[in-house]
Amino acid sequence: MKNHYIAYLKTNEEITDFFAVRTISLKVGANKKQYLDLVLADNTGEINAKKWDVTDAELSVLGEVREGDVLKVKALVNEWNGMRQLKLLRLRKTTERDETERSDYIKAAPEDPDDMYAFIKARADAIGDADLRALSLRLLADNKEKLMYYPAASKNHHAEMAGLLYHIKRMLMMGERYCEVYANLNKDLIVAGVIAHDMEKLTEMIANEDGVVSEYSFDGQMLGHLIQGVKLIDRLANELNVPREKAVMLEHMVLSHHYEPEFGSPKKPLFPEAEILHYLDIVDARMDDMETALNGVDCGNFSERVWILDNRKLYRPESL
Repeated sequence: MKNHYIAYLKTNEEITDFFAVRTISLKVGANKKQYLDLVLADNTGEINAKKWDVTDAELSVLGEVREGDVLKVKALVNEWNGMRQLKLLRLRKTTERDETERSDYIKAAPEDPDDMYAFIKARADAIGDADLRALSLRLLADNKEKLMYYPAASKNHHAEMAGLLYHIKRMLMMGERYCEVYANLNKDLIVAGVIAHDMEKLTEMIANEDGVVSEYSFDGQMLGHLIQGVKLIDRLANELNVPREKAVMLEHMVLSHHYEPEFGSPKKPLFPEAEILHYLDIVDARMDDMETALNGVDCGNFSERVWILDNRKLYRPESL
């Protein structure tokens, strides 16, 4: 059982424990000496780690370490530019499967993937419009296997096993509440848009069954999940004989949900349901980033700076 979880590490603490490798690379410092630069993870978060002055003898052993491996490390918790960092003193790749518990170092969505999928499918089944229902159910059925473990991102929001399912489920829950307040919204279109909006992240990224992304695919790098999503909907709409207007509206929702050109959207939303989809997406992403940042922060204290949140330090109140 782990004793030192990343979210709870304290500066100047010396630790010995197991962590999963998110990324690893060999670099050369200003002193011309080589060092290992890693991102280590467990089920509470990630932390940068450095193994300084790596010798050729050490490299011959450490060169076998790959993303997804579990390492046993002895390290000192330092601080660099306001962020915690591990100075690795010793490390080795685990050899015995029973040395670690998978749940200790794999960050996963807090709900069972089968339950989340059932929730989402039930919402798709309830879509009144036959064309949007058929398209949504097809998207879910065709991608069920990957949805059971794929993250919603390689890092930051919902970068965890089954994170994409969790993201879609929470957006659907909030979308239903928006429809209760704003009677002009078409609930069928919102449900279909939420289900479709990030579905091509399953092909944009290459992830293992622990929800760890190793790289972006060729199509993912060249096109991105927005364009890939438009292509997917266009193909399925033709197969299912979805009327052109409905197909284009759903394609527009996928294309515009990042809102700004610098974030990948060449068009801003042009109807209310597309506008709402953008805010459902951004709110759920921000809430997840904030929850992660505050994990392990004591009451009355601030978090580390969070780059994705405009480099803010978040506060956990003492009196609430």
